[in-house]
Amino acid sequence: MRSTRATPRVWPGADTEEPILLEIAAAYGDLPGVVAVAVAGSIAAGSADPASDFDLYVYAPELPPIPLRAAVADRFAVESEIGNTVWEQGDEWRHMRTGRHVDVMYRTPAWIEDQLARLLVHHEAAAGYSTCFWHNVLHSAALVDASGWYRQLQEKAHQPYPEALKRAIIAKNYPVLRQAFSSYLHQIERAVTRDDAVSVQHRTTALLASYFDILFAVNEIPHPGEKRQLHQILARGSKLPPDMETTLTNVLSVPAAPATRAAVESAASLVDGLDRLLAAEGLLPSRAIP
Repeated sequence: MRSTRATPRVWPGADTEEPILLEIAAAYGDLPGVVAVAVAGSIAAGSADPASDFDLYVYAPELPPIPLRAAVADRFAVESEIGNTVWEQGDEWRHMRTGRHVDVMYRTPAWIEDQLARLLVHHEAAAGYSTCFWHNVLHSAALVDASGWYRQLQEKAHQPYPEALKRAIIAKNYPVLRQAFSSYLHQIERAVTRDDAVSVQHRTTALLASYFDILFAVNEIPHPGEKRQLHQILARGSKLPPDMETTLTNVLSVPAAPATRAAVESAASLVDGLDRLLAAEGLLPSRAIP
């Protein structure tokens, strides 16, 4: 069997589930063209609970054929969905013995290499979640890596947080919080005047995405993705806005309907605290990056 295996970090139930995970990864590793299979998410981070998924990333230059992917799922699954394309190319199924939800995502080596280069070489920011793919690579465990490609990828990823990337993320995300004509705060305010609770919720979520993108950048921590953001920044961040937990709680506790001024005021207070942090760190941008 063509696999070089690294032992994942320990999670509850690892003594019985780790062999199952390795068996599943080996099955995907035997698909034509597969270069590596890695596990990420809470399993690799050692923070799994009984409801955690097995998040597997299968790397191959060409997408493995659907029938072969279905055959792998059929070996292990009690039910499955093969060929999901809503986000990334992937399959999802439920393991017949453990009941674990297995989420399999397919990526090309060239694509993930380009994502890292975009961040670590070209310092390109996004509107929220800028560095989540970097975090994904850093906090994965290779289960199949016959050529050592994934090990080399992780070695490239293990580097200091670029100062230019930090400033690019702040410059991209800060103006859209409140300064820009179509800033999230302005959109929340307009939605309140229309009593549009759905729009208030939507724009508040976007504001929080950019807010946390900035916080992780200030602390030079790659973004962990959509889950456990507050837990991660409190556990690992040393540079935080004053009273962040209180102001964030206020934002999250505003009822969605009816839309009220409290949504605007709580969001504005959250941005106020971020203003003070960025000013104290000498990171308050003078203008946006287009």
